[in-house]
Amino acid sequence: MIKPFASSADLGEKRQSLEVLAEGVYALTAEGDPNVGAIEGEDFLVCFEALATPAAARDWLARLREHTGKPVRYLVLSHYHAVRVLGASAFGADVIVTHDKTRELIAERGEQDWASEYARMPRLFKDPGSIPGLTWPTATFSDTFTIDLGGGRGDLVLAHCGRGHTEGDLVAWLPERRIMFAGDLVESQAALYTGDAFHREWATGTLDRVASFGAETLIGGRGAVAHGKAGVEAAIAQSRDFLTVMLREVGASSGLKEAFERVHRALRPRYGGWPIFEHCLPFNVSRLWDELHGVERPRIWTAERDREVWDELQS
Repeated sequence: MIKPFASSADLGEKRQSLEVLAEGVYALTAEGDPNVGAIEGEDFLVCFEALATPAAARDWLARLREHTGKPVRYLVLSHYHAVRVLGASAFGADVIVTHDKTRELIAERGEQDWASEYARMPRLFKDPGSIPGLTWPTATFSDTFTIDLGGGRGDLVLAHCGRGHTEGDLVAWLPERRIMFAGDLVESQAALYTGDAFHREWATGTLDRVASFGAETLIGGRGAVAHGKAGVEAAIAQSRDFLTVMLREVGASSGLKEAFERVHRALRPRYGGWPIFEHCLPFNVSRLWDELHGVERPRIWTAERDREVWDELQS
C-alpha cells in the first residue's frame, strides 16, 4: 500500500505561536510548519522568510502589526525553496536579500520547485492565485551582509556557513542578543528535509560554523524555538545526528530501496513522530544516494520526478 503522497493529506490547520524573543525580535512558529521572524530596526523592519503565498504572508504580517507598525525595509530569504519565498510581494520590502547561490537556483529551478512544493504541501499555499511569479532578490552576497539596525540596536549579520540544506543557505545573527535565525540548516523537534542537500558538508563544517556563533536562542526552519545554550546545542546535535545516521545507512546499502528501508528503520524510533518525517525521507534518501554515487549537485525536483521517487520508495 502506497502512503498518501508527501504532505498532500495533511490538511489540518496548525496552531501558530508568536514569541517575542527580545525587545523588537519576533518569531512565528506553527507546530512544524515553516517558521518566520522579524527584527526591528530604529525605524524599519527586517523580516526573515516570506512563506508560500502573499495571502499566507499577510496573515503573518497582521500578527506582527499588533506589535509594530514600522515599514519593512529588508526581506531576508534563507534559501530558494518555494514555501520560503513565494509570499515576498506581500511585504513591500525595499530590499530582498539572498545568498548569491540562491539567486542562481531560483533562475535554474525555481519554476520546477514551485510546482513540486505545491503538489507536496498544498495546505501551505493559501490562495495560490495571489502569487505574482517567482521571487527575485534585489541584493545578494557571497560571505556576509551586515544591516545596521540603528538607534543603538547593533547589527544584524547575514552569513553563509557553507553548503548544507541547499547551496545557498544563510543565517541571520544578532550578536548583541545572541539570537540566530538559522533557516533549515537546523531544525528543533522537526525532521530535516535534505532533498537538495550536501550532506557531508552540512553534517561537518557547515554545522560547525553555525555552532561557532554561540547562539543562546535559535529559530530553526521548523519546530519550536530553541532557548538557552543547552537548547541550541541540542537542536544542532539533533540535526547533525539525523544527517550522520543517513550517511551511515545509505553508505552501507547496495541499492536505493534498501537504503530507504535502512534509513527509515534507523531514524524512526527517535524522529518518526516529528513533523514531515515520512514526507521527507524518500526525497532525502534519493538525493543522498546520488551524492554518494558521484552526483555533485542535486538533480532538479519536478512534480513528475517527485511521484516516481515516492511510488518507488514508499510502496
